[in-house]
Amino acid sequence: MALLEVNDLHTSFFTDAGEVKAVNGVSFSLDRNEVLGIVGESGSGKSVTAYSIMQILASTGKIVSGSIKLDGEELVGAPESVMNNVRGNKVSIIFQDPMTSLNPNYTIGKQLMEAILLHTDRNKEQAKERAIEMLRLVNVNEPEKRIKQYPYEFSGGMRQRVMIAMALACEPDILIADEPTTALDVTIQANILELMKDIQKKQGIAIIMIAHDLGVVAQLCDKVIVMYAGGVCEQGTADDIFYHPAHEYTKGLLASIPTAEMAGQKLKPISGTPIDLLNMPKGCPFAPRCDAAMKVCIRQAADMKQISETHKAACWMNLR
Repeated sequence: MALLEVNDLHTSFFTDAGEVKAVNGVSFSLDRNEVLGIVGESGSGKSVTAYSIMQILASTGKIVSGSIKLDGEELVGAPESVMNNVRGNKVSIIFQDPMTSLNPNYTIGKQLMEAILLHTDRNKEQAKERAIEMLRLVNVNEPEKRIKQYPYEFSGGMRQRVMIAMALACEPDILIADEPTTALDVTIQANILELMKDIQKKQGIAIIMIAHDLGVVAQLCDKVIVMYAGGVCEQGTADDIFYHPAHEYTKGLLASIPTAEMAGQKLKPISGTPIDLLNMPKGCPFAPRCDAAMKVCIRQAADMKQISETHKAACWMNLR
């Protein structure tokens, strides 16, 4: 049995302008010790999928239908007492921006200890020891001194290390990393990714890596899900996605990545803009931006087709 099973998940935000269908029928599974990448443009539903798993949606957001099972236990509709035990204990999240995720009014140690005291039976002294241990794990120098400092005394990369330490402090089964390297420079990004790979091997946790940077996903992930307009358009192993892309959107994403061979050439971006989630089209949501779109693409969205044992995509180009 998979550690996490998400089946036909639909999440919407109910606004004055109407229902925004942010997640449309997302399904995937995550095994223990596995790293799953979720990629797509901004607004494709990546973060909302993660927040639905954690059930930390904004007040206007609601899981409309679908199933989320963690170790066989259904989380959709579960009472808050159950979710409080899941968050931090079983599933932790690293948010996008380390600059704003830490409270500037409290020391690093206090914020780390708060999570440990809330989710474990450790006393204050044991929580402090655990906080120091976690800072040492994520390679923060002089952790005994650093826990007394405030977030403004840390660089961006160090703040992200603190966020990782906080997420791992209660030894969760799953770590969700929501674009954890977005606000960091290239050198620090590489350090953070290396750190996450190292921790994943040492602690044996499963990771969901949310990113729009395909290079990050290629380095870290075993399986990849490509999302567009709130739905999954393609999924498979990292090799399937990067070497044998089957959906036109995936091909567009890969073609827009600069490479050494492209020196002096212009990038080839995906034309157009993402669709309006308030007014979803009848057919394939990517059809208005797709160079290979056919009449059938406008009329009807393609069903997900199994291309190989590990690879499937929802594109009419594979059904001809």
